[in-house]
Amino acid sequence: MDEKITIVNSQLVKVFNDILTIEETELKKSDFSDLSIKEMHTIEAIGMGGNKTTGEVAKELSITVGTLTVAINNLVKKGYVDRVRSESDRRIVRLKLTNRGRLFYRVHQHFHKKMVEAVLEDMSEEEKKALVKGLSSLHHFLKKYH
Repeated sequence: MDEKITIVNSQLVKVFNDILTIEETELKKSDFSDLSIKEMHTIEAIGMGGNKTTGEVAKELSITVGTLTVAINNLVKKGYVDRVRSESDRRIVRLKLTNRGRLFYRVHQHFHKKMVEAVLEDMSEEEKKALVKGLSSLHHFLKKYH
């Protein structure tokens, strides 16, 4: 394997594992220790808008609606998510974060913002563009697998 490929692969694996480990550790010692990593990502996918259906969130997470329903049931019990029926069509159910869910969302987004700022801090505009291009290419490649 080409040396650059080996180095990039090693760095991607390290970054991925570090982010997961840090998120899990921070979650356990926070006021949101009742959340799992999967629940955290579900809250992130629902977002602040409160307008997404179960199908939309399931698609974003690349999971089945049935799998998401189990997760949403748990998040409703824990007080992070509410189901809201559409006034115009009662069959449509939208997912909305509760106050606690929105608080968690903002705390988690702050962590991501600090992480990205740290990455970009000492980069030139050219380096930032190259990073964005590389991450975009990686995302495009990964999308083929789900």
